[in-house]
Amino acid sequence: MRSFFSRRTTLKGVLAWAVSVGLTAGSAQAELLDVEKDELKFGFIKLTDMAPLAIAYEKGYFEDEGLFVTLEPQANWKVLLDRVIDGELDGAHMLAGQPLAATIGFGTEAHVITPFSMDLNGNGITVSNEIWEEMKQYVPHDADGKPIHPISASALKPVVDRIRGEGKPFNMGMVFPVSTHNYELRYWLAAGGLKPGYYSPENVSGQIDAEVLLSVTPPPQMPATLEAGTIYGYCVGEPWNQQAVFKGIGVPVITDYEIWKNNPEKVFGITKEFADEYPNTTLALTKALIRAAIWLDENDNANRPEAVEILARSEYVGADYEVIANSMTGFFEYEKGDRREAPDFNVFFRYYATYPYYSDAVWYLSQMRRWGQIAESKPDSWYDEVAKKVYRPDIYLQAARMLVDEGLAAEADFPWDTDGYRDPQTEFIDGITYDGRKPNDYLQQFPIGLKGEQKVSGNEVVGG
Repeated sequence: MRSFFSRRTTLKGVLAWAVSVGLTAGSAQAELLDVEKDELKFGFIKLTDMAPLAIAYEKGYFEDEGLFVTLEPQANWKVLLDRVIDGELDGAHMLAGQPLAATIGFGTEAHVITPFSMDLNGNGITVSNEIWEEMKQYVPHDADGKPIHPISASALKPVVDRIRGEGKPFNMGMVFPVSTHNYELRYWLAAGGLKPGYYSPENVSGQIDAEVLLSVTPPPQMPATLEAGTIYGYCVGEPWNQQAVFKGIGVPVITDYEIWKNNPEKVFGITKEFADEYPNTTLALTKALIRAAIWLDENDNANRPEAVEILARSEYVGADYEVIANSMTGFFEYEKGDRREAPDFNVFFRYYATYPYYSDAVWYLSQMRRWGQIAESKPDSWYDEVAKKVYRPDIYLQAARMLVDEGLAAEADFPWDTDGYRDPQTEFIDGITYDGRKPNDYLQQFPIGLKGEQKVSGNEVVGG
């Protein structure tokens, strides 16, 4: 990565001069914010969806805003969150569930917000070769002998039943208790008739009454853990599903796009204290990230090969170019040789991907309630209040307006008139409709999962 310390003073002077003559960021109307803090350190996990951070850095978008940023990979999601809360990091690439869980006090308690959603989709569920060979007999195939997608977890159920019948646990990995991956894996399993287990205040393993036992494995370690036989499968972001294919140790059976079309993924998280103390800095970093997202998706993903080259570097994701390129350039490989077009596997800007929708926040909260991380029933108004404490579209739209005024983004690129809730969404693998305004009605639709006044007591669900 470039060294900013040696360039900082000179570049700051250049930016100030550019503003004075109307040249900053390529627009005569550009306005450099008077940022309160210009030296920043941001954290990330080595996944392809950290791309907006890498691009904002490499393309100079942070510098255009007068920000001098270092990017630092973190060991795992817990360390990353703790370092943001402690102020060792100014912000980070986060699991969308992390700011929500911290704000409601599940795990670490702190008020964390997001002014920027980093992407849509990007995850997959992979099983070992042995599990796939057994699953295949329960999967429909087309005339050419290829499996018909999406593949339901009902094809996994007889395999789980057999292994459990032999007295062995069926273990799968996910990246963190409040990760999209945990909720997507649980969603897929439950839609196929498998119980993924519950949490309770006394037992946070998430394995109460479980037929499939889910546990945490850091993303880069997923393929090795699968190869070692510790787990039978996992849910993770890229490039760690495609890595299993390239290594010949596993088969991705479904993408999260097939579980929930254009689902929200990561966010950029900062503490509320940071946003309050450094409002212009917060706007500036949001502007830079929006520009990076635009670059990643513009001209029908024409910049993706360059993005892959950047991400493949050891300081970012550090995986082979070919492994990252599959999904980032619009393809996804299931069984080795079964490479299919997947143009929306990674979405960074289109479909209003970067807007922090309240309804996205509510969906995560609904899944926390469904599996017992939120132990007691809450009214719909509570979900709305929490979403509005954490997701900050007001900051996002202020940054977007500045970019439009500077000629760096188009008016049509942003949902100016939304109330923060998407229209009811129907494109889930189980056909259930999600309306973020009515989370309790949504939860009532699931055969497996807590609803109404139900809660977990000991090892069972009680109440009605």
